[in-house]
Amino acid sequence: MATSGHLHFQNYPAGVPHTVDVEEFRSVAEVFDKSVAAYADRIAYINMGKAITYRELDDLSRRFGAYLQSRVGLKKGARVALMMPNLLQYPVALFGALRAGCTVVNCNPLYSARELHHQLTDSGAEAIVVVENFAHVVAEVAGKTALKAVFTTGLGDMLGFPKSAIVNLVVKHVKKMVPPWSIPGAISFNAAVAEGRSLPWTPVSTDLTDIAFLQYTGGTTGVPKGAMLTHGNIVANLQQAHAWIRPAVDEKGETIVTALPLYHIFALTANCLTFMKVGAANLLITNPRDIPGFVKELTKQKFTVMTGVNTLFNALLNNPDFAKLDFSKLKLVLGGGMAVQRPVAERWKEVTGTTLLEAYGLTETSPAVTITPLDLPAYNGSIGLPIPNTEIALRDDEGKDVADGERGELCVRGPQVMKGYWNRPDDTAAVMTADGFLKTGDIAIVDEGGFVHIVDRKKDMILVSGFNVYPNEIEEVLAAHPGVLEAGVVGVPDAKSGEAVKVVVVKKDPNLSAEDLLEHCRKNLTGYKMPRYVEFRAELPKTNVGKVLRRALRDDLPGSTPPK
Repeated sequence: MATSGHLHFQNYPAGVPHTVDVEEFRSVAEVFDKSVAAYADRIAYINMGKAITYRELDDLSRRFGAYLQSRVGLKKGARVALMMPNLLQYPVALFGALRAGCTVVNCNPLYSARELHHQLTDSGAEAIVVVENFAHVVAEVAGKTALKAVFTTGLGDMLGFPKSAIVNLVVKHVKKMVPPWSIPGAISFNAAVAEGRSLPWTPVSTDLTDIAFLQYTGGTTGVPKGAMLTHGNIVANLQQAHAWIRPAVDEKGETIVTALPLYHIFALTANCLTFMKVGAANLLITNPRDIPGFVKELTKQKFTVMTGVNTLFNALLNNPDFAKLDFSKLKLVLGGGMAVQRPVAERWKEVTGTTLLEAYGLTETSPAVTITPLDLPAYNGSIGLPIPNTEIALRDDEGKDVADGERGELCVRGPQVMKGYWNRPDDTAAVMTADGFLKTGDIAIVDEGGFVHIVDRKKDMILVSGFNVYPNEIEEVLAAHPGVLEAGVVGVPDAKSGEAVKVVVVKKDPNLSAEDLLEHCRKNLTGYKMPRYVEFRAELPKTNVGKVLRRALRDDLPGSTPPK
């Protein structure tokens, strides 16, 4: 069932074109330059009460780019890793690297040393910017990678005097949030930006085929792979997203709440880039887990747009102070990363008066594929309609289009689909069809109005609060524990995070406890990949060639209880 019949166009929102010009800009840096020229004195980012304008961002990022070029000697295409939560330093480093012609490698700051080492060595990153709170992880692996420069920054470094000194003092000495670290030759990010003022900066010509981001995602092999997202992919997706939201947003000064981390593809494309095009201010939330602190930040700003994941919206709704906020300016709320649940969407509408829209996408599609129409009166359980210049097809296991109304694997073709996986041609071939469609691994149906509904997942991937978790990776970590004979990992439904990780283990050591396993996992896995449930069994269901049958495991799981 391909979209050649353009079934979905009948429900396209008023004012949204069927196609957009995906080559209007030659690179992400060109979008940035045009926004700076148009909105120079407008606020670009706000964090912890400090605001910087587009003009300041232009200056600071240019200085950092000059330092990368002149002092580190990075050439066009060199990879620069960023490992920070949402801070003002992020856009400075991000645009600095892109304007220097480099490729950005986004890293989750909560990565374990094992996860970070893989990403840095696989990408061949030559520089990294890390916030001091996580510098000890970089210190563990830096010597075993191609890194030429490590830039460190304190949480408060860009907040201006005296606030910066106070925040850094509290973080380091009062809250003790900075574990000891030592990295020979580490460079202060602030010092690099200051020195960059007097260094030569050479504009680099990039085009749509050059790689802007290596965005890592897991895979069936369990080893995270770098999706090569070109300037063309990213520019196309921000053009597509902009065309979709244009009827609701204007260029007079939107303020978008950015609680999802900028290292996540959703926040990167939607918040950072699409809203940069319209000269919006990004309100950066550094720790969205601190819901009372988050709500307090929202009292200080007249916000007009917000993005998030279902778990975040639910957490906000469960905070008594959230309902007291002023929602009079709020015009657009977009959920992505995981399915928006009907009760959450309905309650959101009730509390804020704004419909919670849903977007669907993947890292491999930069990310947006479908979005629900802005004029949708209420939640309809779908992931929306394909956005401009996007074709979808529903196919069976043989790769044939299914009949109308039938279930099939959702396949996507469009300018936002990645170039492929970095240095992994076999993995790329496994997800791309001969006619240029990307296989998503999600099973969908399309209703008579052209709306797409996800009904199942073909892949074993587990979706925890919008983050992809791959069972193979966790099984590999568990297998490394001397007390484990074998292990199977599956996702189980979870009211809070959508799904949670459950591990089913056969013991080699009869004394092995759930706590032993969890302690081992904590050392090797970032938080969202951590098992929530542990079950011990005498054996695991397997295929005749000895492969653990995860589907069977899922089907026969008893009620899960968290380990004590």
